[in-house]
Amino acid sequence: MTSLLHSGDPEFESPRAHLYEIMKSIVLLSSGLDSTVAFKEAYDRSEEVLCVTFDYGQRAREKELTFAKTICREFKVRHKIIELPWYRTFRGALTGKEELPRISGFDLDDRDVTLRSAEQVWVPARNVVFLSIGAALAENCRYDRIVTGFDAEEAATFPDNTSGFVLDFNRMLKSGTLTHPEVYAPLISLNKVEIVKRGLEIGAPLEWSWSCYEGGDRPCMTCESCLRRRRAFDTAGAEDPLLARLG
Repeated sequence: MTSLLHSGDPEFESPRAHLYEIMKSIVLLSSGLDSTVAFKEAYDRSEEVLCVTFDYGQRAREKELTFAKTICREFKVRHKIIELPWYRTFRGALTGKEELPRISGFDLDDRDVTLRSAEQVWVPARNVVFLSIGAALAENCRYDRIVTGFDAEEAATFPDNTSGFVLDFNRMLKSGTLTHPEVYAPLISLNKVEIVKRGLEIGAPLEWSWSCYEGGDRPCMTCESCLRRRRAFDTAGAEDPLLARLG
């Protein structure tokens, strides 16, 4: 099986090309910007897709679940929602136990500020848990890969978004599973601007992607995730399809 760490290989640049490499994919779809683009990358290269969305008591759970359901319905792919109620008892800003960090757009490249922000929204071992569940589903249902939206910009402050984390997890799956599914992170080398451009290029359903840590009627535009999304679209010179749809 070829490496599935990133999509730098030219053979991965045209949708549904080289059919001998097309696989069955489980996509971890939160409906965030990154996972939505990763979903479309996988959809274009997979003969079968199962999307998995986790309900762990996050602030934006209703929005994330609704948007993920909509994406799956529009693309006619199977969708499984997995509840992790025990996560709701954990401390942290994403599950509402603590106040969300607020920073300014000028702080996005200040490593000290963003590291503090990342610590506040950290959910203990979340990606370890999510990928482990994805691997169990992949092994049980004979899927080849678990697709995730890890990217270079998030990796700067979240260690469980790095290429090293993906490589370590895939090494673990060699001995931790019998069928050896692999984690596929097609955006691992991209920043948010590049992800926006890639999403627009391949027709990802960005109008149904939700990045905000909050779950209001509209994005709050003050949390770090909103600020990164806004900067990415502004830098790419493109209108955010979500904001255009909301009017």
